[in-house]
Amino acid sequence: MKKYGFGVDIGGTTCKIGLFETTGQLMEKWEIPTDTREEGKNILSDIAESLHEKMDQHCISKEELEGIGVGLPGPVRMDGIVPVCVNLGWKSKNVSQELEAMMDHIPVKAANDANVAALGEMWQGGGKGCENVVMVTLGTGVGGGIIVGGRIVSGSNGAGGEIGHITVNPHEEISCNCGRKGCLEQYASATGITRLARERLAGAHEKSLLDQTEEVTAKAVFDAYKEGDAVAAEIVEKFARILGNALSNIACVADPEVFVIGGGVSKAGKPLLDAVHKYYCKSAFSSCTDTRFALASLGNDAGMYGCVKLILD
Repeated sequence: MKKYGFGVDIGGTTCKIGLFETTGQLMEKWEIPTDTREEGKNILSDIAESLHEKMDQHCISKEELEGIGVGLPGPVRMDGIVPVCVNLGWKSKNVSQELEAMMDHIPVKAANDANVAALGEMWQGGGKGCENVVMVTLGTGVGGGIIVGGRIVSGSNGAGGEIGHITVNPHEEISCNCGRKGCLEQYASATGITRLARERLAGAHEKSLLDQTEEVTAKAVFDAYKEGDAVAAEIVEKFARILGNALSNIACVADPEVFVIGGGVSKAGKPLLDAVHKYYCKSAFSSCTDTRFALASLGNDAGMYGCVKLILD
């Protein structure tokens, strides 16, 4: 195996780039703007220019590079084709092929950004030491990544791991951002928890710390929960039941060793894990009840780590 690899996590605003030793050691990280003008035609060339500059700066030859891993905010098919990437303005693009040509044929592999984040957490984060991992990202939405046998499960359309759009309430009347109704994302994301809180506070309830909060957020709910607030406890219990039940269903299919929980909501820490784990155990298939729950530990760097792991397999 060669000494170095690059991890490139492309977002709608910036591209996070890391230079790694293939042992997993992050040597340097930096960001460049994501130029989405003119259907994102300059994104890959800007990345190639930045990588060439870094290679020159560190006197790294192409013979020393194992490859370049790329994470993308959209589905990536098994053949490397990105059917569409709305945030970047792309339509039917072969990212690996195009970037390889710009990088003097250094090998390039691409995958969905949530999937590479899961791969990164498996390799050097909350799932380290495991080969079967499901990562759940609780942020503005709910993202996910499924790793089986150390490899990403992307599916035939690149939509593997889109756990935020599992239907958990067929009676829901409000639409999810995806256009469907009753998705997990509508209840387990930061916005979903806020919605649950507002609905509960709109009804009759005992005195609550949340009544004194200027803005009811997921953080405010968990802060009140940690203080023993009864109304906050009801909200957290509802969130935990919905998410725990959903994860028990996922376990029946993926049978992970560990669920790694990340995203902004995960900053609530162990109380969140404990609440979700309780409901998971109540509904999990008997063979899956020993599945561990862990917090993600790589933060915003998880995607870069996963991109490098992608090129090592």
